[in-house]
Amino acid sequence: NGLNVGQFGNRNLIINGAMQVTQRGTSITGATSVGYSTLDRWEHNASGATLNMSQQALTLGQTDIPSSFKNFFRVNATTGNNNAGVWQKVEGVDRVQGTVTLSFYAKGTNPSAGNFEIELDQYFGSSGSGSGTVLETFTVTSSWQRFTKTITVPSLSGDSIGGGNDYFRVYFRQANADTGTAAWTLDFTGVQLELGKVATPFEHRSYGEELAACQRYYEEVPLGRITGYHSTTVRAGFQWKVNKRAAPTVTFSSSILSSGSSVTLASGNVTTYGMSVNASAGSVSSGITSQISIDAEL
Repeated sequence: NGLNVGQFGNRNLIINGAMQVTQRGTSITGATSVGYSTLDRWEHNASGATLNMSQQALTLGQTDIPSSFKNFFRVNATTGNNNAGVWQKVEGVDRVQGTVTLSFYAKGTNPSAGNFEIELDQYFGSSGSGSGTVLETFTVTSSWQRFTKTITVPSLSGDSIGGGNDYFRVYFRQANADTGTAAWTLDFTGVQLELGKVATPFEHRSYGEELAACQRYYEEVPLGRITGYHSTTVRAGFQWKVNKRAAPTVTFSSSILSSGSSVTLASGNVTTYGMSVNASAGSVSSGITSQISIDAEL
Protein backbone atom coordinates (compact mmCIF):
# COMPACT_ATOMS: atom_id res chain seq x y z
CA ASN A 1 0.00 0.00 0.00
CA GLY A 2 2.65 2.54 -1.02
CA LEU A 3 1.49 6.14 -0.94
CA ASN A 4 2.49 8.83 -3.40
CA VAL A 5 3.45 12.05 -1.60
CA GLY A 6 1.55 13.95 -4.29
CA GLN A 7 -1.67 12.43 -2.99
CA PHE A 8 -1.32 14.58 0.11
CA GLY A 9 -0.84 17.94 -1.65
CA ASN A 10 -3.43 20.71 -1.73
CA ARG A 11 -5.68 18.96 0.75
CA ASN A 12 -5.93 21.71 3.39
CA LEU A 13 -8.82 24.07 2.60
CA ILE A 14 -7.66 26.50 5.30
CA ILE A 15 -5.23 29.25 4.25
CA ASN A 16 -2.57 30.42 6.70
CA GLY A 17 -3.37 27.60 9.11
CA ALA A 18 0.21 27.67 10.44
CA MET A 19 -0.19 31.39 11.24
CA GLN A 20 2.70 32.62 9.09
CA VAL A 21 1.37 35.61 7.14
CA THR A 22 0.61 38.96 8.81
CA GLN A 23 0.27 41.58 6.06
CA ARG A 24 -1.88 43.87 8.24
CA GLY A 25 0.33 43.60 11.30
CA THR A 26 1.32 41.14 14.02
CA SER A 27 -0.94 42.38 16.83
CA ILE A 28 -3.94 44.49 17.82
CA THR A 29 -5.15 45.58 21.25
CA GLY A 30 -8.70 46.36 22.30
CA ALA A 31 -10.71 45.20 19.27
CA THR A 32 -14.46 45.62 19.87
CA SER A 33 -15.98 45.04 16.44
CA VAL A 34 -15.86 42.64 13.45
CA GLY A 35 -12.97 42.79 10.99
CA TYR A 36 -9.56 41.72 9.78
CA SER A 37 -6.64 43.10 11.75
CA THR A 38 -3.73 40.69 12.22
CA LEU A 39 -3.15 37.24 10.72
CA ASP A 40 -4.27 36.97 7.11
CA ARG A 41 -7.58 35.21 6.36
CA TRP A 42 -8.57 35.18 10.06
CA GLU A 43 -11.40 37.61 10.83
CA HIS A 44 -12.33 38.50 14.41
CA ASN A 45 -15.76 39.00 15.94
CA ALA A 46 -15.71 40.77 19.30
CA SER A 47 -19.51 40.37 19.74
CA GLY A 48 -19.59 42.66 22.75
CA ALA A 49 -16.21 41.46 24.06
CA THR A 50 -12.82 43.17 23.99
CA LEU A 51 -10.14 41.19 22.15
CA ASN A 52 -6.36 41.37 21.96
CA MET A 53 -4.88 39.30 19.12
CA SER A 54 -1.33 38.54 18.08
CA GLN A 55 1.00 36.26 16.18
CA GLN A 56 3.20 34.45 18.69
CA ALA A 57 6.43 32.54 18.11
CA LEU A 58 6.86 29.01 19.38
CA THR A 59 10.03 28.47 21.38
CA LEU A 60 12.84 27.09 19.23
CA GLY A 61 13.35 23.42 20.03
CA GLN A 62 9.98 22.99 21.76
CA THR A 63 8.57 19.45 21.66
CA ASP A 64 4.95 20.08 22.69
CA ILE A 65 3.85 20.06 19.05
CA PRO A 66 5.83 19.15 15.91
CA SER A 67 8.92 21.34 15.55
CA SER A 68 7.91 22.23 11.98
CA PHE A 69 5.46 24.78 13.47
CA LYS A 70 6.98 28.19 14.13
CA ASN A 71 3.98 30.37 15.08
CA PHE A 72 0.58 30.34 16.71
CA PHE A 73 -2.37 32.74 16.95
CA ARG A 74 -3.23 34.11 20.40
CA VAL A 75 -6.75 35.44 20.96
CA ASN A 76 -7.19 36.98 24.40
CA ALA A 77 -10.54 38.28 25.60
CA THR A 78 -9.98 40.77 28.41
CA THR A 79 -13.76 40.97 28.63
CA GLY A 80 -15.64 37.99 27.20
CA ASN A 81 -19.09 37.60 25.70
CA ASN A 82 -20.95 34.87 23.83
CA ASN A 83 -19.89 34.41 20.19
CA ALA A 84 -16.60 36.28 20.61
CA GLY A 85 -13.85 34.64 18.57
CA VAL A 86 -12.26 34.36 15.15
CA TRP A 87 -13.23 32.67 11.93
CA GLN A 88 -12.03 31.82 8.44
CA LYS A 89 -14.30 31.76 5.40
CA VAL A 90 -13.37 29.05 2.90
CA GLU A 91 -14.23 30.35 -0.57
CA GLY A 92 -16.89 28.24 -2.28
CA VAL A 93 -19.54 26.60 -0.09
CA ASP A 94 -19.70 23.66 -2.51
CA ARG A 95 -16.01 22.83 -1.94
CA VAL A 96 -16.91 21.44 1.49
CA GLN A 97 -19.34 18.54 1.16
CA GLY A 98 -19.94 15.13 2.67
CA THR A 99 -17.64 14.09 5.51
CA VAL A 100 -14.78 16.40 6.39
CA THR A 101 -12.18 16.46 9.15
CA LEU A 102 -11.00 19.52 11.06
CA SER A 103 -7.78 19.26 13.06
CA PHE A 104 -5.74 21.79 15.03
CA TYR A 105 -3.45 22.30 18.03
CA ALA A 106 -4.69 24.45 20.91
CA LYS A 107 -4.14 25.48 24.51
CA GLY A 108 -5.35 28.30 26.74
CA THR A 109 -7.77 29.20 29.49
CA ASN A 110 -11.49 28.51 29.21
CA PRO A 111 -14.32 31.01 29.31
CA SER A 112 -16.64 30.73 32.28
CA ALA A 113 -18.87 28.02 30.77
CA GLY A 114 -15.94 25.61 30.46
CA ASN A 115 -15.75 24.93 26.73
CA PHE A 116 -14.99 26.64 23.48
CA GLU A 117 -17.17 26.03 20.44
CA ILE A 118 -16.43 25.57 16.76
CA GLU A 119 -19.29 26.64 14.53
CA LEU A 120 -19.09 25.32 10.98
CA ASP A 121 -21.67 26.93 8.75
CA GLN A 122 -22.67 27.39 5.14
CA TYR A 123 -23.38 30.69 3.39
CA PHE A 124 -24.79 30.43 -0.12
CA GLY A 125 -24.09 33.96 -1.33
CA SER A 126 -25.95 37.25 -1.48
CA SER A 127 -28.36 35.88 -4.10
CA GLY A 128 -28.29 32.22 -3.04
CA SER A 129 -30.55 30.33 -0.66
CA GLY A 130 -30.03 27.72 2.01
CA SER A 131 -28.26 27.38 5.33
CA GLY A 132 -26.58 24.76 7.44
CA THR A 133 -24.67 24.74 10.73
CA VAL A 134 -22.77 22.15 12.76
CA LEU A 135 -21.48 22.83 16.30
CA GLU A 136 -18.53 21.12 17.97
CA THR A 137 -16.97 21.76 21.39
CA PHE A 138 -13.45 21.39 22.74
CA THR A 139 -11.85 21.98 26.11
CA VAL A 140 -8.36 23.42 26.41
CA THR A 141 -5.78 23.18 29.17
CA SER A 142 -2.53 25.04 29.72
CA SER A 143 -0.75 22.38 27.59
CA TRP A 144 -0.88 21.92 23.83
CA GLN A 145 -3.28 19.24 22.54
CA ARG A 146 -4.20 18.14 19.05
CA PHE A 147 -7.93 18.13 18.44
CA THR A 148 -9.67 16.35 15.57
CA LYS A 149 -13.32 16.66 14.62
CA THR A 150 -15.01 14.57 11.93
CA ILE A 151 -18.07 16.38 10.62
CA THR A 152 -20.94 15.51 8.34
CA VAL A 153 -21.69 18.68 6.37
CA PRO A 154 -25.39 19.42 5.72
CA SER A 155 -26.45 18.38 2.23
CA LEU A 156 -26.66 21.00 -0.50
CA SER A 157 -29.80 19.39 -1.90
CA GLY A 158 -32.47 22.03 -2.53
CA ASP A 159 -30.05 24.93 -1.98
CA SER A 160 -28.81 27.44 -4.54
CA ILE A 161 -25.57 29.42 -4.85
CA GLY A 162 -25.45 33.00 -6.14
CA GLY A 163 -23.64 36.30 -5.82
CA GLY A 164 -20.07 35.07 -6.08
CA ASN A 165 -19.42 35.42 -2.35
CA ASP A 166 -20.49 32.04 -0.95
CA TYR A 167 -18.34 30.31 1.66
CA PHE A 168 -17.97 27.64 4.32
CA ARG A 169 -17.01 29.18 7.67
CA VAL A 170 -14.89 27.72 10.48
CA TYR A 171 -15.55 29.78 13.61
CA PHE A 172 -13.58 29.35 16.87
CA ARG A 173 -15.53 31.11 19.63
CA GLN A 174 -16.68 31.45 23.19
CA ALA A 175 -19.76 29.27 23.59
CA ASN A 176 -22.97 30.86 22.32
CA ALA A 177 -24.77 30.00 25.54
CA ASP A 178 -22.04 31.62 27.65
CA THR A 179 -23.01 35.25 28.19
CA GLY A 180 -20.40 35.70 30.93
CA THR A 181 -17.72 38.37 30.74
CA ALA A 182 -14.86 36.38 32.25
CA ALA A 183 -11.49 36.77 30.50
CA TRP A 184 -10.11 33.91 28.43
CA THR A 185 -7.23 33.05 26.09
CA LEU A 186 -7.11 30.71 23.12
CA ASP A 187 -3.79 29.82 21.47
CA PHE A 188 -4.04 27.72 18.31
CA THR A 189 -2.18 26.70 15.17
CA GLY A 190 -1.99 23.92 12.59
CA VAL A 191 -5.62 24.38 11.52
CA GLN A 192 -6.49 21.95 8.73
CA LEU A 193 -9.85 21.27 7.06
CA GLU A 194 -9.81 18.36 4.63
CA LEU A 195 -12.22 16.06 2.89
CA GLY A 196 -12.68 12.60 4.36
CA LYS A 197 -12.77 10.93 7.76
CA VAL A 198 -9.04 10.92 8.56
CA ALA A 199 -6.94 13.72 10.04
CA THR A 200 -3.74 13.55 8.01
CA PRO A 201 -0.50 15.29 9.05
CA PHE A 202 -0.67 19.06 8.67
CA GLU A 203 0.11 20.23 5.14
CA HIS A 204 2.97 22.71 5.52
CA ARG A 205 3.31 25.18 2.67
CA SER A 206 6.18 27.58 2.18
CA TYR A 207 5.79 31.19 3.27
CA GLY A 208 5.75 32.25 -0.39
CA GLU A 209 2.94 29.82 -1.25
CA GLU A 210 0.90 30.88 1.76
CA LEU A 211 1.46 34.58 1.05
CA ALA A 212 0.29 34.20 -2.56
CA ALA A 213 -2.84 32.35 -1.39
CA CYS A 214 -3.57 35.16 1.09
CA GLN A 215 -3.01 37.83 -1.55
CA ARG A 216 -5.95 36.53 -3.57
CA TYR A 217 -8.03 38.17 -0.82
CA TYR A 218 -5.82 40.97 0.50
CA GLU A 219 -2.63 42.70 -0.51
CA GLU A 220 -0.81 45.48 1.31
CA VAL A 221 2.05 46.98 -0.64
CA PRO A 222 3.86 50.28 -1.07
CA LEU A 223 3.00 52.03 -4.32
CA GLY A 224 6.55 53.30 -4.34
CA ARG A 225 7.38 56.10 -6.65
CA ILE A 226 5.48 56.97 -9.80
CA THR A 227 8.40 58.46 -11.66
CA GLY A 228 8.29 60.88 -14.55
CA TYR A 229 5.65 62.95 -12.78
CA HIS A 230 6.10 66.35 -14.44
CA SER A 231 2.74 68.03 -13.97
CA THR A 232 0.13 68.40 -11.27
CA THR A 233 -2.01 65.51 -12.56
CA VAL A 234 -1.01 62.03 -13.70
CA ARG A 235 -2.51 58.59 -14.31
CA ALA A 236 -0.49 55.39 -14.02
CA GLY A 237 -1.30 51.68 -14.18
CA PHE A 238 -0.82 49.34 -11.24
CA GLN A 239 -1.06 45.53 -11.35
CA TRP A 240 -1.78 43.33 -8.34
CA LYS A 241 0.83 40.77 -7.41
CA VAL A 242 -1.92 38.11 -7.41
CA ASN A 243 -5.27 38.30 -9.21
CA LYS A 244 -8.01 38.96 -6.68
CA ARG A 245 -11.12 36.94 -5.86
CA ALA A 246 -13.26 39.90 -6.95
CA ALA A 247 -12.71 43.55 -7.83
CA PRO A 248 -11.24 44.86 -4.55
CA THR A 249 -11.73 47.93 -2.41
CA VAL A 250 -8.61 50.11 -2.63
CA THR A 251 -7.39 52.39 0.17
CA PHE A 252 -4.43 54.79 -0.05
CA SER A 253 -2.56 56.06 2.98
CA SER A 254 0.48 58.23 3.72
CA SER A 255 0.49 59.71 0.20
CA ILE A 256 3.21 62.31 -0.37
CA LEU A 257 5.16 63.81 -3.24
CA SER A 258 8.91 63.39 -3.43
CA SER A 259 9.08 67.11 -2.64
CA GLY A 260 7.25 66.46 0.63
CA SER A 261 4.02 68.17 -0.46
CA SER A 262 0.63 66.51 -0.18
CA VAL A 263 -1.01 64.67 -3.07
CA THR A 264 -4.49 63.26 -3.64
CA LEU A 265 -4.66 59.73 -5.03
CA ALA A 266 -7.74 57.96 -6.37
CA SER A 267 -8.26 54.53 -7.92
CA GLY A 268 -9.87 54.04 -11.31
CA ASN A 269 -10.88 51.05 -13.44
CA VAL A 270 -10.41 48.65 -10.53
CA THR A 271 -10.47 45.02 -11.68
CA THR A 272 -9.45 41.64 -10.33
CA TYR A 273 -5.97 42.14 -11.85
CA GLY A 274 -5.17 45.83 -11.36
CA MET A 275 -6.23 49.47 -11.53
CA SER A 276 -5.24 52.92 -12.68
CA VAL A 277 -3.95 55.46 -10.15
CA ASN A 278 -5.13 59.04 -10.61
CA ALA A 279 -2.99 61.63 -8.83
CA SER A 280 -3.48 65.35 -8.38
CA ALA A 281 -1.35 67.83 -6.46
CA GLY A 282 -0.74 71.51 -6.05
CA SER A 283 2.83 71.39 -7.29
CA VAL A 284 5.07 69.62 -9.78
CA SER A 285 7.15 66.69 -8.51
CA SER A 286 9.22 63.80 -9.81
CA GLY A 287 7.42 61.04 -7.91
CA ILE A 288 4.78 59.86 -5.44
CA THR A 289 5.08 57.50 -2.48
CA SER A 290 2.04 55.83 -0.90
CA GLN A 291 0.87 52.69 0.85
CA ILE A 292 -2.04 50.77 -0.70
CA SER A 293 -4.45 48.32 0.90
CA ILE A 294 -6.22 46.08 -1.64
CA ASP A 295 -9.14 44.21 -0.06
CA ALA A 296 -11.16 41.46 -1.76
CA GLU A 297 -12.07 39.48 1.37
CA LEU A 298 -15.29 37.51 1.49
